[in-house]
Amino acid sequence: MFRAPRKSDSTKYYEILGVSKSASPDELKKAYRVAALKNHPDKGGDPEKFKELSQAYDVLNDPEKREIYDQYGEDGLKEGMGAGGSGGHNPFDIFEQFFGGGGFGGGGSRVRRQRKGEDVVQTLKVSLEELYNGTSKKLSLTRSALCSRCHGKGSKSGASGRCYGCQGSGMKVVTRQIAPGMVQRMQLVCPDCRGEGEVISDKDRCPQCKGKKVTPEKKVLDVHVEKGMQHGQKIVFEGQADEAPDTLTGDIILVLQLKEHPKFKRKLDDLYVEHTLSLTEALCGFQFSLTHLDGRQLLIRSNPGEVVKPDQFKAINDEGMPHHQRPFMRGRLYIHFNVEFPGSGALSADQCRSLEKILPPRPSNRLSEMEIDECEETTLHDVKIEEEMRRKKQQQQQEAYDEDDDEPAPHGVQCAQQ
Repeated sequence: MFRAPRKSDSTKYYEILGVSKSASPDELKKAYRVAALKNHPDKGGDPEKFKELSQAYDVLNDPEKREIYDQYGEDGLKEGMGAGGSGGHNPFDIFEQFFGGGGFGGGGSRVRRQRKGEDVVQTLKVSLEELYNGTSKKLSLTRSALCSRCHGKGSKSGASGRCYGCQGSGMKVVTRQIAPGMVQRMQLVCPDCRGEGEVISDKDRCPQCKGKKVTPEKKVLDVHVEKGMQHGQKIVFEGQADEAPDTLTGDIILVLQLKEHPKFKRKLDDLYVEHTLSLTEALCGFQFSLTHLDGRQLLIRSNPGEVVKPDQFKAINDEGMPHHQRPFMRGRLYIHFNVEFPGSGALSADQCRSLEKILPPRPSNRLSEMEIDECEETTLHDVKIEEEMRRKKQQQQQEAYDEDDDEPAPHGVQCAQQ
């Protein structure tokens, strides 16, 4: 048989907050804000008074609890809801939720940090020219922002009720029988509140966000790529990721990804470039222009009488990459020289005699006619050594595979029978 809760005093909580029974939600919030700051234990206030204030606000700020309290008082809350008594909520939890987390940090009270939302990490492709000269880019994105109409509350009144299905935890424990005498307990997201731990009535839902508390927002970021930044370096926009209620907004992190350059290679703050010389240039001197990453034309030339050897490096100071945050300091520009010898065309006897007059003399260990007669003739062939080594390796692998196939299978051990 249903028994109605007993009626008791229903004015105490209003008196604690110093408001009338017809006070609006905004008046309740204002009264609680002033009184809670004044009586917070970390500010030298009365802990018992602070506890009473938080308990009164917790009840009157909830439309359902307030309705029960107005009709039946504290006894009605205890009998009908089990949430309004002296052991209900931690008063510091209510204070931190109201002021967005944190505390005064001094008096030993419980101070809870606000949960931080997830960071958004995205790559930003940049060219070597952009890292050399610096650049600015605009990056457009769409993120979730707190609803401007309900300020992230999800409701028109700014209030929401605790979900009865999960008691505000967002999760429900379901028990089901899987066999006689055996049960299975599973924790699932509460289907009533979808894991949020609170519910908003259909009539009270915010018409702009439909109770979701956030709405899509288009945002344009001005990205400044500074001179000398490195591949893999991060540019961080603090607090610009998706917003969510009672959550510190995460960061947008852009990771620079260097695109390959057709001419220059970068190693830390140095630049490398390859240049091929003809044999004549390597022996007799060279000059050429090199277009740098900022469009300048650099004159590159050898010293008089200088001979450049194949695979030789030369460096130019202060023409490498700018140092990050010290752009007036630069690394070195290294030039790797390749020397291209004449093609397959043979030199004439006259050309050989002319070169022998200029080049250093041949070694003195030439063979005599008698020594040549005692040697066997050979023929030289042009080869590409990388292809030769790759072909031999494949041949060895194939031979090893064929040997494994030719081995007889081991015979099984047979037991003699009596």
